[in-house]
Amino acid sequence: MNGAKKYDTVVFDLDGTLLDTLEDLKDSVNHALESAGMPVRSLEEIRNFVGNGVRRLMELAVPEGEENPRFGEVFERFRSHYGQHCNDKTAPYPHIMELLAELKKRGYKMAIVSNKFYDGVQELNRLYFAEYVSAAIGEKEGIRKKPAPDTVFAALEELGSSVESSVYVGDSEVDIATAANAGMDCIAVAWGFRTREEQEKAGGRVFADDPMDIIDILMS
Repeated sequence: MNGAKKYDTVVFDLDGTLLDTLEDLKDSVNHALESAGMPVRSLEEIRNFVGNGVRRLMELAVPEGEENPRFGEVFERFRSHYGQHCNDKTAPYPHIMELLAELKKRGYKMAIVSNKFYDGVQELNRLYFAEYVSAAIGEKEGIRKKPAPDTVFAALEELGSSVESSVYVGDSEVDIATAANAGMDCIAVAWGFRTREEQEKAGGRVFADDPMDIIDILMS
């Protein structure tokens, strides 16, 4: 990544990149499981289940997944609980707000693209990042979720940005594949839901150990 003016747009993943949402996800998953008399899941299990949207999260959390006759009931109970409790323990990672303020100061356009359901993305963006992030897109009908590039392209269109002038920032193998499928450069972050080693195996090459490292990477 060279040239100080190569990028004018930064597209962020949400969970595990900007926000630490793991505890709230665990609580809502386990509320839904417990209500159906199913075994609860550990934080580490939830960490390994996230990344491909909440339906996939619940497919992995519920015994026998979608084959379980109570899957639909448990999934809806999760969605209802998480809709009300998505911000109980969630918070931005350290230095994220400083990063976004600095990016805004330097004139970068910013977007969030997530596999979290659309309303949840909108609400969390409104609560935390609305001052900085102009486009926030989550999972919804009619548009393929990550690692397909469709939601990224939708965000770039909303911002009036090009693939060539944009960089993708995420914390998982899904994010690395999304950037590749979109034809974008990618910055992998070391503080999220996947380890650096897991991301390197998925093709991650450029890493930020702290959010403020992203400024240096963009300028290098």
